[in-house]
This record gives sequence, structure tokens and C-alpha cells, in this order.
Amino acid sequence: MKIIAGVDEVGRGSLIGPVYAAAVILNKSINKKLLKDSKTIVKNKRKSLSDYIKKNSIWAIGKASVNEIEKINILKASLLAMKRAIKKLKKKPSHVYIDGNKLPILKDFNLKAVVNGDQTIPSISAASIIAKVARDKFITALAKKNKGYHWDKNFGYGTKKHLKAIKSLGITIHHRKTFSPINKIV
Repeated sequence: MKIIAGVDEVGRGSLIGPVYAAAVILNKSINKKLLKDSKTIVKNKRKSLSDYIKKNSIWAIGKASVNEIEKINILKASLLAMKRAIKKLKKKPSHVYIDGNKLPILKDFNLKAVVNGDQTIPSISAASIIAKVARDKFITALAKKNKGYHWDKNFGYGTKKHLKAIKSLGITIHHRKTFSPINKIV
């Protein structure tokens, strides 16, 4: 029997915080019509969908820290987060479909990269949703401790308000110092 896992990451383009990845093996009973790329789903619906997916699947989350991103670069850190999520699954999948065109190095797993997989493969869509909700929750908590950066609205992406806040408040330990425009400020 084929056991398929879908994997996706979130937070690659953010100027702050860890990059998150999720791996999901869907139960047969799940309504796949509800599953879409997390970026196309409004925030409130994403949260309820994430809860629904978690109840109807085997799932795991992997992360790579700001320090890891700084040391190995964002692409390698994203692949590391994916690898961690896959290895945390309570059941070993026979096939792993990964959103994008790069694969983590992972022995004894049948991996396949799928460009735009979050739009076409339900288990990747589910991974996209779970990872986005988890990272957004983490960044929202960071926003409460780091007021003025508007992270609860921009989630660390380089919006005008965030860039203006960086100029007036400076950078934090949560900022990715190798990322532009942060690297010009450091």
C-alpha cells in the first residue's frame, strides 16, 4: 500500500524568525476538496483547516532557526526543516512529494520534487496550511514581545511598515542578518 506524504515550507522570504516545514500523510477520509495552497486561504479559515487536517492525518513540523539560516543559507535551511519534518512522522511514507524543485538529502526515502505541488497535490497543500498556521502563531507571539515592527500583520516580510520600524527601532535578534536590506544595516 502506498503511503504518501506531502511536504512544504513557509517563511523563506521573511526577514525574521525560523523557517518552518510540515510533512503530512492524509487519512483516506479527509475532504481533499478543502485543501489548497495556504497563501490562497484567509487566515481564519486556515486555522480551522489546520485543526481539521491535524485530526485527520499523521503530521509533523520541522524548523530551522535564524542561526541555522545565517550559517547555511535559506535554501539549505528550508531543506533541513523539511528533512526534520519528514523524519518526525510517526509512520514512514513510501513516497514523499516535496513542493518545489529541490530535495533534502534523506537516505531510505523515495522523494520527488513537484513544482507548484501546493496547488496540485492535496498532501502538500495540507503541509502548506499546517506549516503556515504554526509559523504565524510563533511570529504573532514574537510580535507581542517586539512591539512596533507590526509582525502580527506582516509576519516579518519586508513591508513598508516593517522596513520603517527597522530604521527607527533597529534590528532584533530575530532578524536574519544575511538578508537584504538587513545586511546593509548591520
